[in-house]
Amino acid sequence: MAQPIPSTGHTPAEAFTRLLTVMDTLRIDCPWDRKQTMESLRHLTIEEMYELADAILDEDIDEIKKELGDLMMHLVFYAKIADEQQAFDITDVLNNVCDKLIHRHPHIYAETKVNDDEDVKNNWEQIKLAEGNRSVLSGVPKTLPALVKAYRIQDKVRGVGFDWEDKAEVWNKVEEELQEFKQEFDLENSQVINQERAEQEFGDLLFSLINYARHMGINPENALEKTNKKFIRRFNYLEQRAAENGQKLADMNLNEMDLYWNEAKSKGL
Repeated sequence: MAQPIPSTGHTPAEAFTRLLTVMDTLRIDCPWDRKQTMESLRHLTIEEMYELADAILDEDIDEIKKELGDLMMHLVFYAKIADEQQAFDITDVLNNVCDKLIHRHPHIYAETKVNDDEDVKNNWEQIKLAEGNRSVLSGVPKTLPALVKAYRIQDKVRGVGFDWEDKAEVWNKVEEELQEFKQEFDLENSQVINQERAEQEFGDLLFSLINYARHMGINPENALEKTNKKFIRRFNYLEQRAAENGQKLADMNLNEMDLYWNEAKSKGL
């Protein structure tokens, strides 16, 4: 027997209640939804986060709205499972995050004075430590991709003053790490002298470049992903033009492929 469809919400509260009602129904009546656990949802939630991240970089507002809805559904799903386990419910989740935001914004809800957003970030890290966090870095997830993790580590330690103030010093560190990386190669013969040390120095170089990007107000993850997307667009164009002319990439040399690549660049792809 078909279940009644909850009416469309006309306020945020009504719409959120509608989602909760739908989730309650699906958890009882749908075999797939009933089967899910927090662990089984985990990889799907990660996928939804990446889809949202793609939509944001593409500036696709309709897709952002869709992906936010998917992610919201996942959050409600986790809370529903926890409620069934008598661990917590969605009300606990919402009140908990509100309490945290109020406590960590004493410049809004108390008498603390701040001058700018840097003061806010510094206060945030200090309050987290006072709440019992053992380390400034304890809030950095272990499973973050390495590039994002490096950025977050650097941003976290800046909150307690562990950072250069002079951008020139940060760039000097980049150049120092580049020289140390180059020392692990026999450039004349295009050979690695010591693979393990070369990998270590490359990691140091990336870390210092990420640090410089952060100081210059550039998010390195966004910057690299935009370059990835640009490369894909241009390479897809190259493939398309080669196919139009009856050419196979495997039979073309780099100079021939560069002609199409440069066409793509000239078209703003």
